[in-house]
Amino acid sequence: MNNDRIKIFVVEDDEWYREFISYTLSLVPEYEVRTFSTGKDLIKALQEHPDLVTLDFRLPDSDGSELLNKIKEFNHSTEVIIISEQENIATAIDLLKAGAYDYLVKSKEIRELLLNTVSHVVKNRQMQKRINHLEKEVDKKYNFSANLVGNSEVFKPVFELIEKATRANINVVITGETGTGKEEVAKAIHFNSTVKNGPYVGVNVAAIPKELAESELFGHDKGAFTGAVAARAGKFEEAKDGTLFLDEIGDLDLALQAKLLRVLQEKEVVRVGTNKSIKTNCRIIVATNKNLQDEVKAGHFREDLYYRLYGLQIKLPPLRERGNDIILLAKHFIKKFSNENKIELKKIAPDAQQKLMAYHFPGNVRELKSLVELAAVMANTDEIRSEDILLDEENVLAEMLSTELTLEEYNRKIIFHYLQKCNNNVVQAAEKLGIGKSTIYRMLKKETVPE
Repeated sequence: MNNDRIKIFVVEDDEWYREFISYTLSLVPEYEVRTFSTGKDLIKALQEHPDLVTLDFRLPDSDGSELLNKIKEFNHSTEVIIISEQENIATAIDLLKAGAYDYLVKSKEIRELLLNTVSHVVKNRQMQKRINHLEKEVDKKYNFSANLVGNSEVFKPVFELIEKATRANINVVITGETGTGKEEVAKAIHFNSTVKNGPYVGVNVAAIPKELAESELFGHDKGAFTGAVAARAGKFEEAKDGTLFLDEIGDLDLALQAKLLRVLQEKEVVRVGTNKSIKTNCRIIVATNKNLQDEVKAGHFREDLYYRLYGLQIKLPPLRERGNDIILLAKHFIKKFSNENKIELKKIAPDAQQKLMAYHFPGNVRELKSLVELAAVMANTDEIRSEDILLDEENVLAEMLSTELTLEEYNRKIIFHYLQKCNNNVVQAAEKLGIGKSTIYRMLKKETVPE
């Protein structure tokens, strides 16, 4: 048997309809189809672990809801498509909440709808298989630091540049939007470099009050100012023989920029309140969410300091451009959070994955971490569902429209947004959007999740 084939069980008591569904699905070479006329026979065969079950809601010997629960209890990853003679929205919603993948009504359109839905299931499973494979590859190839995870095409250059940065003691400038993981990259460089046995000292320049910044960076002598009851080493001294990471360097005061330039040129610091020079020897890594060249042109950043800091440039892409990295990171954060808090490790359901993939993530990786950690707490089962991921619904569409996309890409994002709001109920989503169900099914058939 070809392990790449999709195993589908068709459960239907009507002989003609059972053969019709079986024949329809068997036309696809990748589908391996087996039929059952009773729920009892299906239960006996579940040990064969089908990938998908098409389930007649009204069987002579079984209740559809109870049978759905038994299938999910046996193997939660088995997807179930309910097929019913009546279009009952309330029943459909209850079944979808209980874990059914979709609810289809027996009609003249059933053939197209069934093939589209099964194709959607297959694409989801293929995506999950690919993500699991990528997770293993990440573990093998990119063991830089605890929180640096990704294998998308746009993120691979980051790993390549990190490798280069670990081999030479060169200044590094990390750029990217807030929350993209700039400090994690700095830590990855330090802990894989020749100075990894030295201290790693990180400081957010923007978080230091202006009047305390000089003392914080360069240290001060006893009595240098009111409250200076003892001498104190600054961050440059603390980072001796290691790495000093200066985050948000673009927010450093101009006056202090001149003093920083001198420290970098002379490799020595002078504490506030004294004229004595102290030698310092640390690697400098800086990060900013600003364009430093633009800041230089605007007169907000010294040109000489810019060229002094200029070294290896590492630009981090925003999370919305990283594709399946969103799911890799989400799983990583959930696993770490579960271990730290000694709670059950929870899976991410396909509908929750779609919701994450469709979101714009203005807060990038930092926002994703917060969202999935909260979802792990909110989930009432061993699986995180779409409703457990709490987004700011009022701003979701505004965030979608803040990025320049094609009309087709906007349409996909909007349709996925409404599918999530309607618990994947195609009928409700179509009604809210004022479009036909076939439009949504065609979109789902073409692509499982938006890029």
